[in-house]
Amino acid sequence: MSKSLIVQKYGGTSVGTLERIERVADRIAKVRRAGADVVVVVSAMAGETDKLLKMARSLSKNPARREIDLLLSSGERISTALLTIALQARGLPAISMTGRQIGLQTDGTHTRARIKNIDAQRARKMLRENHVIVVAGFQGINSAGDVTTLGRGGSDTSAVALAVALGARRCEICTDVDGVYTCDPRMVPQARRLDVVSYEEMLEMAGLGAKILQTRCVEFAHKYKMPLIVKSSFKEGDKGTLICEEDANMEHPVVSGIMCDKNQAKITLKEVPDQPGIAASIFAPLADASISVDMIVQNVSEQGHTDLSFTLQREELDEAMAIMNKVAKKIRADKVSSDAKIAKISIVGAGMRSHSGVAAQIFATLSAQKINILMISTSEIKVSCIIKQKHSRLAVNTLHTAFALAGTKKKANRKTTKKTKAV
Repeated sequence: MSKSLIVQKYGGTSVGTLERIERVADRIAKVRRAGADVVVVVSAMAGETDKLLKMARSLSKNPARREIDLLLSSGERISTALLTIALQARGLPAISMTGRQIGLQTDGTHTRARIKNIDAQRARKMLRENHVIVVAGFQGINSAGDVTTLGRGGSDTSAVALAVALGARRCEICTDVDGVYTCDPRMVPQARRLDVVSYEEMLEMAGLGAKILQTRCVEFAHKYKMPLIVKSSFKEGDKGTLICEEDANMEHPVVSGIMCDKNQAKITLKEVPDQPGIAASIFAPLADASISVDMIVQNVSEQGHTDLSFTLQREELDEAMAIMNKVAKKIRADKVSSDAKIAKISIVGAGMRSHSGVAAQIFATLSAQKINILMISTSEIKVSCIIKQKHSRLAVNTLHTAFALAGTKKKANRKTTKKTKAV
């Protein structure tokens, strides 16, 4: 790893106005003048992506994904160019680059592309020439030469991938929050910031509704052991939360955090024939459409039929329902229904591996508040429950209190390795 290179990513809120772009330019200039090489990845200005999508959908209810990618990539290009201009105005040699120019190559899946490779030769040349490189996040290029985008939060993934490709010392995700909290402070005012979180815990949190980091970003960091720091772009001197490799000396709390994902929907197929191959017939078309399924529950078979339910992201519900209506006719299921008014509440903690009774405490806590659990899933370090969305705030606040996560900010009895300390 380069001892001097730092990759920073700034989200849409951080570059949402010209005044904020000026502030970000000042921060970058300060880091650069302290002796570090800097590569900056930026998102589109706050609200720009939604505005572009609204324009497209006013013209067509189902615009082609290829054209959506080209449209949405323009948002990041605008903020990239503006920030580069601001840096140049401060006397810094800076250059802007699109996903294509930085060499970020993806597969061919439009709007949900995955990174295949980064040809970083040009970036390395620019760094040797002492440039600050400002990169349009969220986008790349496929083998056909078409612009692709990485999905919501894809700028985080762009940043980590570039940090790995360039051998950076660390990757800083600079955003409108000052770190990873035990719960969303907007839902639980008593939530406290964590100083250190393991990759594994952060992966669960990101996948369970924590909007701080995209799951693929953490996967990249975990795979290549790239230290991540989540910090505020509005507070000077903020240390944020370090996300790093789990150390055997870490003493984990039983529960580190509680996640609430309201962007959930549930689809149920009634009276599905209970026979081999039916599950594949249901889920293969969803996979072909790049629709990810989360929880799956199948009831006990009665008279050769069963009910099957699964959850997915709410924005994919309409597309999934269209697919499932066709599948239901093909497999001769009775009917298909959906519920978009649900939420997923999840308890995460590496300490759950060595402590029993966490699930029982969750169920008892929710039961005491008369909150019904619709679906349950577990792993070594998390328990997730689907509940009615109207109960979500009550559920997370009650569970946060039940697991004693509130209180003054502290280090949660964690030690870090020598490698982490050097970051």
